[in-house]
Amino acid sequence: MLHMMKLAVGIRDLAHLREVQANHLAAEGRLRHLTRSFPRRADEIRDGGSMYWVIDGALVVRQLIPDITAERFADGSACAAIHLDPALVPVAGRPTRAFQGWRYLAADAAPPDIIAAGDVSGLNTLPETLRLGLRKLGLL
Repeated sequence: MLHMMKLAVGIRDLAHLREVQANHLAAEGRLRHLTRSFPRRADEIRDGGSMYWVIDGALVVRQLIPDITAERFADGSACAAIHLDPALVPVAGRPTRAFQGWRYLAADAAPPDIIAAGDVSGLNTLPETLRLGLRKLGLL
């Protein structure tokens, strides 16, 4: 299994990503990210891989990638559609430097889900901006 990482450009925080994706899902009936390059390791990603989103400099949430297909942009040029499960799964975030496009992320290098890592007492009562700041510092 292999994962992907992508910068969530223009997204302020997890709540904003949730809102933007809910609007896309309502409008299109599906969630997908179009990218110019088709992943050469698509079969490994389809085998349980996820898209890990970098928001404001930290890897903080993931979504299962059920499929990757060859598609076309509106102008007719070829692209890849990375289909995304609507469920957003928060992960034990870590600081991540900016990069262009997307990157592969090995399964053993992926941060654990917050749920799988165990409950942190009072974590959900903290404001999201504080939680994000703590994740950037590697404290959560």
